[in-house]
Amino acid sequence: METRIQIRFGELSTKGRNKRRFIQKLAQNIRFATKEFSQIKIKPDHDFIFLDLNGADEKSVIEKLKDVFGIQSFSPVYVLPRDFETARKFIVDLVNDMEPAGKTFKIATRRADHSYEHDTNWLNAEFGAAVLESIPEIAVQVKKPEITVRVDVKKEHFLISTKKYQGAGGLPVGTSGKGVIMLSGGIDSPVAGYLAMKRGVEIEAVHFHSPPYTSPQALQKAKDLTAKLTRYGGNVQFIEVPFTEIQEEIKAKVPEGYLMTVTRRMMLRLTDAIREQRNALAIFNGESLGQVASQTLESMIAINDVTNTPIIRPVATLDKQEIIDIAQKIDTFDLSIQPFEDCCTIFAPTAPKTKPRADKARYYEDKLDVDALIQRAMDGLVITNITSELSSQQQNKDTFSGLL
Repeated sequence: METRIQIRFGELSTKGRNKRRFIQKLAQNIRFATKEFSQIKIKPDHDFIFLDLNGADEKSVIEKLKDVFGIQSFSPVYVLPRDFETARKFIVDLVNDMEPAGKTFKIATRRADHSYEHDTNWLNAEFGAAVLESIPEIAVQVKKPEITVRVDVKKEHFLISTKKYQGAGGLPVGTSGKGVIMLSGGIDSPVAGYLAMKRGVEIEAVHFHSPPYTSPQALQKAKDLTAKLTRYGGNVQFIEVPFTEIQEEIKAKVPEGYLMTVTRRMMLRLTDAIREQRNALAIFNGESLGQVASQTLESMIAINDVTNTPIIRPVATLDKQEIIDIAQKIDTFDLSIQPFEDCCTIFAPTAPKTKPRADKARYYEDKLDVDALIQRAMDGLVITNITSELSSQQQNKDTFSGLL
């Protein structure tokens, strides 16, 4: 008898001719998520992926699988020879081990191999009768039983399981291309990054840092938030953008009402330049419609004016509490509320324009040497490879710059 985990697909089942590519990518992501268990064998199939544990700790593997996008649900399964008497005895022993006294149960059989001599109704009745005969204090309940024993009849064997875990859903990370996420230290942008990954996007994080106005702790917080996201899609490149000079120039030369608009336009220009050099396809951010002055529709239009690149806002239609709920679920909320200033707040005007005009923003930008400011910032980029195994503080030792 072997122990396996049977992984079921969600959306992948609808991918038609592309299904094989999606399954292969999911298998790769599962391998990465469980890489500490080198003995695991991953066996992709058309309808499932099977993991042969080969002695790997089942509980630890289950916890890893819960965060892999593309998995709808999964179950630890026992692989038995396709022999009725062996299966009947095993099912009785299995239920006996689940403290069955006073509980309800049902047998749910699926016959994938229709050449097997007995049909599902017969198997359900026979296996159920064996359990009732051995455990008289248990009762049958078809609709909402406390114990469900699932039996899959395959050509080579029986698969038997009693537990079903919910997966993360979505699409395997990497199947929808690569994007860059504008990652601040706030609540919204890590949630946006998580939601982008759920739709299969491989992300790289772009963070604007303005020392001495922003602290090393603020930078570290952004790296720690990025590290939280790695559990859903593997390593993430963290790209630190020096932004002090640009903010000082804007503060000196742009009227207060347009400070935020011009600042965001410069951020978007830089992010787009990074996207192009990193061969990414789109820009993601954590803007929520109407939440602050720079997130009105008028502001978005004035800011988007600097690029034709798709800008995707996964949390645009969510209210703050909905975003907080997701942040708590993915364990970024407590980090996000640490009181370290980011570069969007240090020069925040007291009365920003909520309905800025793109032509006026362009007029004020003419007072700046935009190309030179952008080039100097690009020359100072710092990249850190954030992994799930090391704290981001340890990873600072591996930081390199100017290699975009």
